[in-house]
Amino acid sequence: MINKIRTGLAATFDSSIEKPDNEAAVLIAITDDPSDPAMVLTRRASHMNSHAGEVAFPGGKVDATDRDLVVTALRESFEEIGLAQNKVDVVGALSASTSKFGLQVRPIVGIIPADIELVGSEDELDSIFHVPLRFFFENEPAVDYEVRFNDVDYVVPCYRYEGYVIWGLTAYFIGDFLNQVFDLDVDLSMTRGQFKKKS
Repeated sequence: MINKIRTGLAATFDSSIEKPDNEAAVLIAITDDPSDPAMVLTRRASHMNSHAGEVAFPGGKVDATDRDLVVTALRESFEEIGLAQNKVDVVGALSASTSKFGLQVRPIVGIIPADIELVGSEDELDSIFHVPLRFFFENEPAVDYEVRFNDVDYVVPCYRYEGYVIWGLTAYFIGDFLNQVFDLDVDLSMTRGQFKKKS
């Protein structure tokens, strides 16, 4: 499975920063366990000003010192989960998508050691957890999670894993990753749920 991830994404890709005031990058980190690789996710602390309590990949906005989006994703991952940059084998990227706040977010995909110890920033995170890739193969997303945005209720696609609810752009990126690398047909498009008002 790890080899398929390495070969399923183009090793060369454009990670240049075009609009630094409106761009961000996240890291889809996959552990290199050959029998049961897993995806690293976080849950944002409840006191955060944005995305409080939400599940997310480590990442954030472009900094003035970042030379490209790979640097952004790796820098933010070190700050949030203590993941050293030299422990990440960057194997590709997915297409950027727009967040609910209008940011262009680019997912960078990397392989990390399965036994690496990650320590979350107490200022930003509530927890770090791993989801085996097989979970996403064995469980289709539900379309029953209710969220409120700009005073409107929506029903959105989501995955539920051990008490965590994975939805929004994070769920969309997971679906895009599975479709691109493993030729699946996961439908997590935002138009499928996010813009459907709750009846």
